[in-house]
Amino acid sequence: MSEAPAVDEQCLFCGIVAGKIPSSKVYEDDHVCAILDINPVSEGHTQVLPKYHAETILTLPEEYLAAIGPVLKKIAIATGAKDFNVIQNNGKIAFQHVNHVHFHVVPKPNEQEGLCITDIEKMWPMKKGVEREVLEQVAGKMRGRL
Repeated sequence: MSEAPAVDEQCLFCGIVAGKIPSSKVYEDDHVCAILDINPVSEGHTQVLPKYHAETILTLPEEYLAAIGPVLKKIAIATGAKDFNVIQNNGKIAFQHVNHVHFHVVPKPNEQEGLCITDIEKMWPMKKGVEREVLEQVAGKMRGRL
């Protein structure tokens, strides 16, 4: 059952989806629009947007979320890059800068272009040696929320 797309007239990405704001569209279907990022970190850096205004994936209807996965793959192939990142942020402290769900497909053609994490220990602060019992407690809490 298709839900009528929600639109926020003040939203940059809703304006792009509606064609009111110029963009370089790479792909479009009934649920998804993919545009080149205007500040790319590598050639082919693309943003994949649902045609439904939701601030995070928590409020995005399932049919739109399901439609995005295959488009991410199509865009990754279209970039021509063998290596790439797919990035999606939810909330301000998680580095979401536009309050409309979007996924970045960022080609990584070489060490200098694309997503560059220079200090992996600082950027990805792993907690090494977590006991299996602790992991099982966390898994149990998460299963309870499903």
